[in-house]
Amino acid sequence: MTFKTFYHKVISFFRAIGRFFAALARFLHRVYTVILGWISAFFVFFWRSAIILTAKFLSGASVRWVDLSDDQRDDVQIQSAEIRSGGGMSGPESPSFLEKISRLLLKAFGKKIPDERTFGRQQRIFFANHTSHLDSIVIWSVLPGFMRRETRMVAAKDYWTAGPFRRYLAKKVFNAILIDRKHISIKNNQVHQLLTEMGNDHSIIIFPEGGRGDGETIRPFKSGIYHLAKKNPELELVPIYLDNMNRILPRGVVLPVPMRSRVIFGSPIWIENAYVNKTDGTVWKQGEPLPPDEAADYEFKLEPKDEFLRRCRDAVMDLKNM
Repeated sequence: MTFKTFYHKVISFFRAIGRFFAALARFLHRVYTVILGWISAFFVFFWRSAIILTAKFLSGASVRWVDLSDDQRDDVQIQSAEIRSGGGMSGPESPSFLEKISRLLLKAFGKKIPDERTFGRQQRIFFANHTSHLDSIVIWSVLPGFMRRETRMVAAKDYWTAGPFRRYLAKKVFNAILIDRKHISIKNNQVHQLLTEMGNDHSIIIFPEGGRGDGETIRPFKSGIYHLAKKNPELELVPIYLDNMNRILPRGVVLPVPMRSRVIFGSPIWIENAYVNKTDGTVWKQGEPLPPDEAADYEFKLEPKDEFLRRCRDAVMDLKNM
């Protein structure tokens, strides 16, 4: 055997060893990635389940769906809602075993709960009065599973990124949309961020008051919800009234106290449009055709901001007395 032949065999041997260890490294990396994914999924499931159960225990929330109890939806409304969604929502998912058991128990006691047939799967903006840090979590926890999977909380970035555990909960467990409240600019536009993060698949939970109230009064709504509805008029807006949440976790208190509360979901509303007189601003009656001889005096406009915000706030306030 010549030296040249011996040299090439040695090189081939070490190359084969290199390929073996490279393949082994790729295999171990894949195994590590799969195991890490399983562990991560387990912890997300654990924390999500624990938080949902804890929120329900602390609030003892009595949940009412006005939309269902009044039987206001019919097949035409459901079909039109599905058309408005543009097919962006994912297809129907089979309910989990626990959801099936819950539905059977509630039906046995004569309770109605929303399902995909009755309530549809279109995108929504859930908006409510704000009195506690638990508000978003309680709303999210009482949503049916098929809604919860597609609904994202909107939370303050400065609060939920203050520590590693909060950051983990916000990003991994809740899949929250974190809003920067301090550095707002044309580029850092909250409405644009929300619409982008929602895409065609997600609903959101927001609090139009812009801050926590005292639990007794509902302050005037800020314009964010108007701009969201204006940018996407097909979005379904669902008002929610939270009762007694401020006593479970008052401002400045660290440990919550279990207490009975109510979560009332109202009938959905949409931003409206109408013909407005160019001269005096009067609005032509909804549902009536505009006379051809007066068409030049009117222009087609979306509902004015102040009127829309007042109507949204009234929708929440109306639920308070139910």
